[in-house]
Amino acid sequence: MRRGFLILLVSLLAACGGDPPVNLNTGDIAPTFQTTRLDGMAAHFPAAWAGKPVVVRFWADWCKFCEGEMQAIEAVYQRHKGKGLEVIAVNAGQDRQTVEAFIKKIGVTYPALLDENAKIAKRYGVVGLPTTYFVDAKGVVRGKVIGEADEATFEHHALLLLK
Repeated sequence: MRRGFLILLVSLLAACGGDPPVNLNTGDIAPTFQTTRLDGMAAHFPAAWAGKPVVVRFWADWCKFCEGEMQAIEAVYQRHKGKGLEVIAVNAGQDRQTVEAFIKKIGVTYPALLDENAKIAKRYGVVGLPTTYFVDAKGVVRGKVIGEADEATFEHHALLLLK
């Protein structure tokens, strides 16, 4: 069943047109984007988070690992936000109502961003969900996690960003 979701996501991303998907890796500059936050505010990445390390999380409500992982990231965020760590949750391909219901259900406090046409996910080369990028204060990707991971993994990457 997971393979079916991955095939569907890749197909949806390919149908978006525009630039071909990239293979974003450690050491690459994170692509810029602008979109809307769930609260209706504009979000410009990386400008709105300039000088701060950011965890960029791509997810969807149908992703069986996303709920638990987003809550694990919330725990890491709560421990380290006072040190400057930021987290943004970019929803790949779903509408505002779906995103709003899911965020309310799981109770995370970091910003949720809308990517209804999955254009941002495509720019980041996302081929499966969940996918998480760890971007340093200079906008350089310092880590990448594709698929299921635990809180300790997120903690490890967050601590590396905060050094």
